[in-house]
Amino acid sequence: MSNAFKAQYDVVVIGGGHNGLTAAAYLARTGLSVLVLERQPNLGGAAFTTQVFPGVDARLSRYSYLLSMFPPQIMADLGLRFESRKRAVASFTPTFQGSEHKALLVSNIDEAATIRSFHSLTGSDAEYRAHQRYEGLIAAFADRVWPTLLSPLMTREAMRGLFDSDDAKEAWRLVIEEPLGVGIERLLRDDAVRGLIFSNAKIGVLTHPHDETMLQNRTYIYHVIGQGTGEWRVVFGGMGAVSQELARAAREAGAQLVTEASVDRVNPDTVTFTHGDQTHTVGARYILANVAPVVLNRMAGQEILPNPQVEGSVFKINLVLKRLPKLKAQGYTPQEAFTGTFHIDEGYAAMQASYRAASDGHIPTPPPGEMYCQTITDPSTLSPELRELGYHTLTLFGADLPARLFRKDNVQVREDVVQRYLRGINRYLDEPIEDCLAIDGNGQPCIEAKSPVDLENELGMPGGHIFHQDMRWPFVDDPALAGTWGVETALPNVFVCGSGAQRGGCVSGIPGHNAAMKVLECEGQR
Repeated sequence: MSNAFKAQYDVVVIGGGHNGLTAAAYLARTGLSVLVLERQPNLGGAAFTTQVFPGVDARLSRYSYLLSMFPPQIMADLGLRFESRKRAVASFTPTFQGSEHKALLVSNIDEAATIRSFHSLTGSDAEYRAHQRYEGLIAAFADRVWPTLLSPLMTREAMRGLFDSDDAKEAWRLVIEEPLGVGIERLLRDDAVRGLIFSNAKIGVLTHPHDETMLQNRTYIYHVIGQGTGEWRVVFGGMGAVSQELARAAREAGAQLVTEASVDRVNPDTVTFTHGDQTHTVGARYILANVAPVVLNRMAGQEILPNPQVEGSVFKINLVLKRLPKLKAQGYTPQEAFTGTFHIDEGYAAMQASYRAASDGHIPTPPPGEMYCQTITDPSTLSPELRELGYHTLTLFGADLPARLFRKDNVQVREDVVQRYLRGINRYLDEPIEDCLAIDGNGQPCIEAKSPVDLENELGMPGGHIFHQDMRWPFVDDPALAGTWGVETALPNVFVCGSGAQRGGCVSGIPGHNAAMKVLECEGQR
């Protein structure tokens, strides 16, 4: 489509990440004129797949890795044609018992294998049964909350009313009323099992099990309710396939999608941006912001959203391996171990120690994290030659590494953290992972790292916060806000359509959908 700009649009969307594209597709389908402005040379934001290493024909999901929170309703409404695939293994957690290497494997397809692994690690079936009890409570929670995310917000009391059975009431108490650590410690005994559960509460934020702010609970919710099951799946073709399909749907509906367009100023009825060597100002009846609230306030020149301090706590490493490494834990193949989420030093006690170290301004030793090997489940992002040779991509998501640790010397600290992760990983392997790294066209090992400062600079995420700000509850406490969409700002025609919306975060399309519904509500079409 031509990049000639009209003087006036019904909707201007700032940011062409997956949520902005979701909103654009919904609104363009109703006949509204829609312009999407993306600062980067590519669409998709963090949901982007690319060849990272020169001379190595392997595409990686560079910033976002797995899919859970994308509702089937959005796929059906927009006619999206991407595929997500079940991983045969949900998770693999290597650990130590004295000097002995052990592990916990949770299978998605073989319950007997899971039971055997629990028994081997803990010495009985009691912890498996306790884990099943805990997961049953979370399933009861997800079953009630997941269906509400594409509707206007409910009050806390109204949502509590959905929890009508004894198990459901216990689930509500576990997730909403008490710090997450209370329930974890009440129901589970094994440190590795407790850590497996709590790792979902630390994604992207610095928190601990008994955090009185309940940040751990709010973060946890959005990592365990997807599809009503909490299952995380691999997207065929990489996470960029989600954005590609959304861009196709938006274009086919008539939206104008423009890359390398940097927004400079947002007024209540105009947007000013730079594209090429020219500055443009276009009129807009509605403005949708797929950027962090802090960034939107800066563009608007006023505080149209609450402006909290935001700081991410995350580290990302992308690798290409010429083979999967062997394990020290006996009875598990590399294929089994790396198919699911591979937890590194995410024991319950270890994560509390790493939180304390990071809070005191120190890099945790060892830093906790988890790895994902998408190419076992979906080899399509590897060339046929690399598949034949046994190559794989591997991505790591690190925790308890807040942006403040990198501010003074990002390059040096980033390299230090990489080396700490490699040493941490090697504690569980029977061969150094460095020996398994592929070599790129320049003769360099295929390893790339991104700190919170890098995410801030490259993706416009303040403080490297992958959710744009701390997650919020999926309900409101103020009855006056019941029936809103969680996307509203102080300006009546400016709405948030990205992760900074209430019920934002993860690759979900939910805030994009909800912002679009708010516009249609204003248009009298709902």
